[in-house]
Amino acid sequence: MERPVKSDQAEDFRKFLNPSVIAKLSNMELRARSVVEGYIAGLHKSPYHGFSVEFAEHRQYMPGDDLKYLDWKVLGKTGRLYVKRFEQETNLKSYLILDISRSMAFKSSVSENQGGLGKFFRRNLPQNTASSPELTKLEYASYLAASLAYLMILQRDAVSLTTYDTQVRSFLNPSSTKANLRQILRELSNIEPRNETGTAECLNVIANRIRKRGLVIIFSDLFDEQKEVLNALKHFRYENHEVILFQILDPLELTFLRGNPVTLKDMETSEEMYSQPFAVQKAYQEAMKEFVENYRNECLRNRIDYVLLSTDTGYETALTNYLNKRKKLI
Repeated sequence: MERPVKSDQAEDFRKFLNPSVIAKLSNMELRARSVVEGYIAGLHKSPYHGFSVEFAEHRQYMPGDDLKYLDWKVLGKTGRLYVKRFEQETNLKSYLILDISRSMAFKSSVSENQGGLGKFFRRNLPQNTASSPELTKLEYASYLAASLAYLMILQRDAVSLTTYDTQVRSFLNPSSTKANLRQILRELSNIEPRNETGTAECLNVIANRIRKRGLVIIFSDLFDEQKEVLNALKHFRYENHEVILFQILDPLELTFLRGNPVTLKDMETSEEMYSQPFAVQKAYQEAMKEFVENYRNECLRNRIDYVLLSTDTGYETALTNYLNKRKKLI
């Protein structure tokens, strides 16, 4: 039977799904663990799967394991918690791919010379024009990647991390060990956004590098030539990978500015453009809606799980979509 979670305990854990709370935690491992434990505490049943029928060996109990697999005899003899492990326990190879280009460094801010809009940041923004998320898109994506990596290791899945901007910057081979998790968390902790975006080209390079079929999870704002990006995503599907695409945007990027005229500056090229928000807001919102909907529709046609996330929302959507995808694979 499963260990019930008291409602007040679950509610307390759920606070860690709030990005503003996660941003205040001291290190990447603590952040990842808090998100995952917060999510698990709110579930009515365990997200852990993979047991078949033929007993193979014991392994140490991990939080979230179903207690019906606990070996009480071993507990009585040793005082330690072990569960029975079975043959054919599912082991998935997962590839986390993270966009670390400069456009990912954007977050809404009411401070002068900070923040951004798409690839642009604004100057002299009126104080009442924007929400102010705690995290940049890159920070938000990094915490999501860390949380999913932590969860995958708990589920005994092998996980890899790849980062890119104009070219692939790092590629860690998939592994299900805790040492690999620590390496991923260190990599995520040390990321610095740089260079322009080369999403389409880099995804093709990565698709050629991944030899064994697995689950590919991509985190990006997708601000690149859309047709080329979609073709690169199809490359993964051609290689028979399952794909989850998290498009991560700041809320301001979805709605545009309001208020007085501003100067926008491209975060990647430093190009400047003067704008009067009231004159272009409607056209911008329509263009952004078309941009997002085209990704959504094309992903649906190609059996790619598309998830649009705003940096001012919690992480439940990302975790739920990952687990739903995993259920389909086992």
